[in-house]
Amino acid sequence: MLPVSAETTIDAPREEVFAFLVELANRPSFTDHFISSYHLERIPSAGVGAAARFRTGPRLSRVWMESVVDELDPPHRIVERGHAGRLDRIPVVAAWELVPGAGSTTDVSVAFWTEPTHHLDRMRERLGARGWYHRRWGRALRRLKQVLEAGEPVKQLAVAGEDRVPSLPSAVRH
Repeated sequence: MLPVSAETTIDAPREEVFAFLVELANRPSFTDHFISSYHLERIPSAGVGAAARFRTGPRLSRVWMESVVDELDPPHRIVERGHAGRLDRIPVVAAWELVPGAGSTTDVSVAFWTEPTHHLDRMRERLGARGWYHRRWGRALRRLKQVLEAGEPVKQLAVAGEDRVPSLPSAVRH
């Protein structure tokens, strides 16, 4: 699928927007309208190597997708790579760009694309996936803007099985 992109201007410092986006536990707060069954795959859930798995896509071609933070250039760029579809055979890329705007604003853009190699996967995408993703990413950025400009805390996801209380150093244990 050709890249799908969306952009918005957020009234928040670039460092704050970057910190929010790089933390995958925050993603459901602005993408839950087109992503379901979202779960984190690694601890920690921020930085290079952080990963999440979820279901997404148009109704007739919903797929499981995995996204792993692959490259970081703080506070400018986040690149996520992953796989989707049956047997994870469709490579997926999402690239976030953050550019300082006027005053304390940040121009945020996301580009999302897939590279299906199997003819069945390419045929599914031709049935309207590009337009569907374009609309969903546009709405996601509008919701991201609302979340960050409101300044209210967001409920973050946690990794299943993660300790709720950090373990004590061995010198403190009896």
